[in-house]
Amino acid sequence: MFLMESIEGKIARLIRTEIRALKAYHVPEATGMVKLDAMENPYGWPEELKREWCEALKSVALNRYPDPAANALRARLKQVYSVPAGMELMLGNGSDELIQIILMSLARPGAVVLAPVPTFVMYEMTATMAGMKFVGVPLTPDFALDTEAMLEDIAHHKPAVVFLAWPNNPTGNLFDAAAVEEIVRRTQGLVVVDEAYHAFCQQSFMDRLGLYDNLLVMRTLSKQGLAGLRLGVLAGEPRWIEEFNKVRLPYNINSLSQASAEFALKHQTVLDEQAARIRADRETLYTELADLPGLTVWPSSANFILFRVEGRPVGELFAALKGQGILIKNLDGSHPALAGCLRVTVGAPEENTRFLAALKKAVLYSPHP
Repeated sequence: MFLMESIEGKIARLIRTEIRALKAYHVPEATGMVKLDAMENPYGWPEELKREWCEALKSVALNRYPDPAANALRARLKQVYSVPAGMELMLGNGSDELIQIILMSLARPGAVVLAPVPTFVMYEMTATMAGMKFVGVPLTPDFALDTEAMLEDIAHHKPAVVFLAWPNNPTGNLFDAAAVEEIVRRTQGLVVVDEAYHAFCQQSFMDRLGLYDNLLVMRTLSKQGLAGLRLGVLAGEPRWIEEFNKVRLPYNINSLSQASAEFALKHQTVLDEQAARIRADRETLYTELADLPGLTVWPSSANFILFRVEGRPVGELFAALKGQGILIKNLDGSHPALAGCLRVTVGAPEENTRFLAALKKAVLYSPHP
């Protein structure tokens, strides 16, 4: 007799156990809020530039498929990013797709992905999706790279790839460059230096490409005011890029994104000026936060600041901010080292002022133990 199976039974039978154990990446509702939770550039383009951009988009043939290799855009990016001669680029639908492509390409049985933790969550999530083992090497209590522990675990696990967010997310600090270079030298697999926040630290491993054949540098345009385009960039030795392109889905960068990114890069000075403003505002915001009682604040080389709430439940403070229309990121519970931690994106001056006013009200006037 044929027995009907419940959908719960089908899911348990068909979906991999490790996938069922995951939680989908959550993006909170932010309508009507001062949105300081996602490391976005708070500045738009001048109206005149927007009009020029709209004119440029009129020439895009939406009835045709996009250039599958995005040749014109890649050429522009090589120039803007000062990619060393002989190196090649691959573009992705954000850095997330690039991470996925890399790990799908390397997902042999038993292959290991290694990274210092806490760090960008998608390294571990994507490793799990690809059926790979993830090894997290704890940072020191002040979130510095534990180089000795990293090298020991690299020698023991022989990872297929090491991811190093530089600066690190969510801690905001820039690992010692000499330590990073030593990890590249001592790793038999690939090392991906993720420079998503390069515009805010003004340091890069891009010029080291070619010195090490296992080094890849990853960037994104999201943090420079183009988050809506979803454009990630991977730079490295052409033979690696050739292999990864076999996994990349065709036409992954749509025509409007290609045209918009090319237009934006022709106006790189606007993006650079905005990054400079954010760097200056970051220092002001850090000083204001560090002066508040009950907070431990870490210096940042990115466009966000990590701080810990002392002496009271962090969820209470997070809720108090949200109740005043301020949305930041609650990291408590995401990793043991981030207990009691919140992360705030550097916004426009008026947004930072509203955040600080709400925070001071919550810290100084709300009842707490």
